[in-house]
Amino acid sequence: MHGIILAGGSGSRLWPLSRELYPKQLLKLNSKKSLLEKTFLRLLDLIDEKNIISITNQKHATDVKTQLSSLAQNPVVLSEPVAKNTAPAIAAAVKYILDKGKDDVIIVVPSDHIINDVKAFSKTVKEGEKLAKEGYIVTFGIKPDSAQTGYGYIKAKKPLEGGFKVDEFKEKPDEKTAQKYLEDGNYYWNSGIFMFKASTFVEALEHYAKEIYDIYGEFDFTQDENIPYAIFNKMPSISIDYALMEHVKNIALVPLASDWNDLGCWEAIYDTNKKDENGNVRFGNTLEVGCKNSMLYGSDRLVAGVGLEDVLIVETSDAVLACKKDCAQDVKKVFDKLKEIKDDTFKIHRTVYRPWGYYTVLNQGEGYLTKMICVFKKGQLSLQSHNHRSEHWVVLSGTARVTLDEKTFMLKPGQSIDIPVKVKHSLANPYEEELKIMEVQRGDKLVEEDIIRYKDIYGRVKA
Repeated sequence: MHGIILAGGSGSRLWPLSRELYPKQLLKLNSKKSLLEKTFLRLLDLIDEKNIISITNQKHATDVKTQLSSLAQNPVVLSEPVAKNTAPAIAAAVKYILDKGKDDVIIVVPSDHIINDVKAFSKTVKEGEKLAKEGYIVTFGIKPDSAQTGYGYIKAKKPLEGGFKVDEFKEKPDEKTAQKYLEDGNYYWNSGIFMFKASTFVEALEHYAKEIYDIYGEFDFTQDENIPYAIFNKMPSISIDYALMEHVKNIALVPLASDWNDLGCWEAIYDTNKKDENGNVRFGNTLEVGCKNSMLYGSDRLVAGVGLEDVLIVETSDAVLACKKDCAQDVKKVFDKLKEIKDDTFKIHRTVYRPWGYYTVLNQGEGYLTKMICVFKKGQLSLQSHNHRSEHWVVLSGTARVTLDEKTFMLKPGQSIDIPVKVKHSLANPYEEELKIMEVQRGDKLVEEDIIRYKDIYGRVKA
């Protein structure tokens, strides 16, 4: 069996914790492992690590590979050069598997689900594998326990061994229709988890998604594991539901026996966490007085709530969200509005994680930006230069090994160094103690895009 992990997406409904450049699948939500890492470990119960392929947007590829490298020796991560939704992403990953000479059963899973009962999940997948071998495209359905309007629905029809023949897919309904589906008893929530033989999927593309099929044949992963922009950009932007699942006739549904939550919004975070005697959920440095059925999430500062009921409050270093629980799906509108007005709060946190450590933006103004940079033990920034800015580094703690042109300097706390415009430089921490430095940037273009990399131990230099 092969596995495809869909690790793209922006997680806009979990703003302000989830951002475009650090979406929810990379977050460690009340856990030591991210949602992506948990997804990979769940598949390891069924599949050899070399047969698990993660596909993500190029903006997230380095973070995805870094996280998975702690779980597998050489994780396979395909990078989409442009976002085109799930159908083209799955098509590219299936072609990758076929180019390796395998017409195997493939399970496709999103990277942002919570499933704690791994044994029950694995047992369900084994049931689905039998049907996939018979030529079905298998979908895994969730038996609804409430009239949810945030999920698509699948109507089951004729019983099969281990599942049901699918009658039809339904879009996200209004509340009245969702209640009707719940009472009917033959409808399931669409989990977004699919399984099929590679050849079955390709045949479905040929019959029902010809535009994708014609482009799909241009991929060649026998020599190069990169997805070419010129080919992928020709793909239509369409989900697998619209491209195939609403049209294909040989679809089987297997009810998912395990627990499941797709963490689609903050209300789902509330629902999946332990409540106190008044129904409140609290994270971080929070205080409540007289609150009921509410959630307080504090990242940096104290968050205090008084007399709140059915309210969600989420605080990060640069943003605060407050909304009624039943409006949690509308948080995406805030995300979209910030994007429209070009407010970078939709895109990036003040604290940004990198393979070598992280940095926190402390202050920014016209022509200047200050950061605190933390480099983990044995971490090393790329050899790089900048065309639009100079930098000044001051060591706060630890010992810094600085490369400036061809010279190397070892700097202790309190010592500093200037990095002129266009000069090649690098920063490394060769010791066990974390290295922290203050960086002051000066220039007319203070953006991450003004990084020209020459060498990098994390593979971020493009050939």
